[in-house]
Amino acid sequence: MREPELREFLAEICHRMYRQGYIAAGDGNVSAKMDDGERVLVTPTGFHKGFIKPSDLTIVDVHGKVLRGTNKPSSEFLMHELAYVERSDVGAVVHGHPPITVGLALAGVSLAQCILSETCLVLGPILTAPYSTPTTEEVPRILRPYMRQANAIVMDRHGAITLGRDLNEAYNRMEAMEHAAKITHAARVIGPLTPLPPHEVDKLQSLARALGIPRAPDPCTLCNACSNGTGGPISLSLPSDDKVVDEVMRRLRQ
Repeated sequence: MREPELREFLAEICHRMYRQGYIAAGDGNVSAKMDDGERVLVTPTGFHKGFIKPSDLTIVDVHGKVLRGTNKPSSEFLMHELAYVERSDVGAVVHGHPPITVGLALAGVSLAQCILSETCLVLGPILTAPYSTPTTEEVPRILRPYMRQANAIVMDRHGAITLGRDLNEAYNRMEAMEHAAKITHAARVIGPLTPLPPHEVDKLQSLARALGIPRAPDPCTLCNACSNGTGGPISLSLPSDDKVVDEVMRRLRQ
């Protein structure tokens, strides 16, 4: 997608998020890699995304350095940078505050269980990352293992972030996650939920691979929602030789 079309589409994604109620006022941020793969088009900080114009968007490198534009890039670009550095398959990042998804997380309800076949097929596990203070160095430190393992992540007491090969895929994953949250909420009002059994989850995972539906590198490692999960409580501290996050931290301290 050439730059003019990408600008138009990214602005439209922001407008959709506002119309759907995923963001309000200055909430949320969206970015997408440009055709050279080295530059990123990103929403600016402090703008109401529901009314943002294509000309308001800023071009940065993958580390957030402004290359073109008069507006400062999103103050939460660290999340986007981490996604692009950690996942070569990611071409777009969408961050919003979908209310039912966030509300369930506040109530301690995880969306990780494979309840709906469509969600399991398209998204895989929806993991919930522990709380981190927005715009601070805590964010990449907390999110890093989750971004490696999931395409849809709920950020406790903050919002949600979805990754995709392009803008359309990243946005659709946000919409699919909130739709699953609405159904989960409605069902829990009526009674308890029963997740799909592990063998059915296996069949859906195999079907996704056969259909070419992209998955995160290892979606079950951090998820213990069913017996397929091999993870456990993870350490959020990182070794001193973790060059990716250390470099992000160094730039923050400058």
